Amino acid sequence: LKGISFQVKPGEIVGLIGEVGCGKSTLLQAILNSLILLNPQECDGIHINGSIGYVPQTPWIQNASIRNNILFFKEYNADKYEEVLQQSQLKVDLDNFDGGDNTEIGEKGINLSGGQKVRVSLARVLYQQPDIYLFDDPISALDANVGKRVMKDCIVEYLKGKTRIVATHALQYLK
Repeated sequence: LKGISFQVKPGEIVGLIGEVGCGKSTLLQAILNSLILLNPQECDGIHINGSIGYVPQTPWIQNASIRNNILFFKEYNADKYEEVLQQSQLKVDLDNFDGGDNTEIGEKGINLSGGQKVRVSLARVLYQQPDIYLFDDPISALDANVGKRVMKDCIVEYLKGKTRIVATHALQYLK
């Protein structure tokens, strides 16, 4: 990451592309201030204007209900919650669970598919409504149709006006 400098304007969407292992995730970690600076005198740090929401490649899921994983200690708002379920493409999945969104997620999300975990993580970030969204390859675990809807309908359209940085291998979505 040495020598990287860039500025993202409010409301802009930026795509990070590159080969596996080239540093896309590391750049997102730097933005989150999750890296240790080895030579702090060479860097004046990362300057963020606003709150950040992060959807990692490997979603963090707590052993709780799907609803509690999404709300993440925020107050429940029915309209906002339903909108988030639609945008994250989780509505159909929840309709298929016996307990709906009250279904308990096992340790590390053991009873969810990889795509469902990503969409729970996405729903959580959408519900938090940060100023800046960081997405680390959010569609890699999704099937083609769901991935297309998440990218087009949610990340591009629904979050229009929000600052978004998306690391991805899916070049077809970057237009």
